[in-house]
Amino acid sequence: MAASHSQTGVFSSALGRSWWVVLLFGILSILFGLMAVFNPIGAGAGMTWAIGVLAIAEGVVTLLATFKKDLPMSKGWMWAYGLVSLLFGVLAVVNPVSMAASFVMVMAAWFIIAGVVRITMAIRVRKEIDNEWTLILSGLLAVVLGGLMLAVPLAGLLVAVIWIGAGALIYGVLQVYAALQIRKLLR
Repeated sequence: MAASHSQTGVFSSALGRSWWVVLLFGILSILFGLMAVFNPIGAGAGMTWAIGVLAIAEGVVTLLATFKKDLPMSKGWMWAYGLVSLLFGVLAVVNPVSMAASFVMVMAAWFIIAGVVRITMAIRVRKEIDNEWTLILSGLLAVVLGGLMLAVPLAGLLVAVIWIGAGALIYGVLQVYAALQIRKLLR
């Protein structure tokens, strides 16, 4: 019992010394949230770049996965998804400002393709996994979101950025509060 208590004390002390990291994350999140709410186009360009980096990584991983023998879906679908991810990612990283304008259209197509891929994969592996309906539901939601974004692209971009900004503000405030609570562990 004493060893458990001393381990908790060591953990609390280490956590208490790093309270400023949590505070920094909170402050950065608040600043990003304010930027997203008050300058959604600029924040949209920044997010376009970041999502582009993620899309490149996902495209590379997907394309590398096509060399495996046991695939849950056709190599054609995986190649299509991987190439679309790479194309989107490169465009977003190379020129995020102008890409932010077409962000929603490309992302809508990406969501639709990703949704179809998820649904197809869920159907193909339904006998081997439990609750495949969750994968099908996520695919359907991606297709619906993609369709809505195609219908009203600029509104989709602004609403998405403002919602993300609001979420970042809430997250930031919670992080600042948590940092101040963690700092008390130093006493």
